Amino acid sequence: MPIRMENLDTNFKFQVAAQEGGRYIKSCYSCGACVGSCSANQIFPEFNPRKIIHMILVGLKKDLLSSGLIWYCTLCHNCDFVCPQGVNFSAVMEILHNIALKEGHVDHNYLSQIGRLAVVKEELCSGCVICVRACPWHVPFINERGVAQIEPVKCKACGICAAECPARAIQLKEFSGIQRKVA
Repeated sequence: MPIRMENLDTNFKFQVAAQEGGRYIKSCYSCGACVGSCSANQIFPEFNPRKIIHMILVGLKKDLLSSGLIWYCTLCHNCDFVCPQGVNFSAVMEILHNIALKEGHVDHNYLSQIGRLAVVKEELCSGCVICVRACPWHVPFINERGVAQIEPVKCKACGICAAECPARAIQLKEFSGIQRKVA
C-alpha cells in the first residue's frame, strides 16, 4: 500500500522531539541495535523499534497510534542501553502512549480488552491500598471515591496488582496480541 502525502503528519517527529525523552528521535540513523536487543521483537516480530522510529520520522502518526503496535513494548529499556545515538526508545514509547490516549487513537476500554491495562471493578474495591503498595511502578492510586484507580500510561500490564488484590477487584485480561483498532 503506497504512502500518500495527505496521510502524513510532517510535524509528528517535532511533536515527539519536543517532549521529555523524545529529544534525540531525529538522530536515529536506523542502525538496528534497538531491534537486536528488543525482547518484544523476539516474541512479536512485527514489533520493530527501527520501523516505529521510521514511522515517526516520516509522519505516519495516525497509522502508528491507531494500530496498537506501540502497546507491544514492555518498556524494559534494553534498547536504551545499546543505542549509539541516545534515542531513548523506551521514553519515546511512553510519549506515543500518552499521545495515543490524549488524542483518542485508543481508549481505556480498548487497552483493557487487549490485555494492556489492569481494570478495577469499583464495586469490589475496598480501598485497602495493597495494590498501591505492591506495584513497583506506582501505577494504582486511591481516587477521590476511595477506590483504586489505574493510571493507563504507566500500567505495564504485569498483573502484580491483580494477583495481590484480596478482593479480586483488579482484573487483567491475558495479552493475546494486538489488532488494528476499529473506530
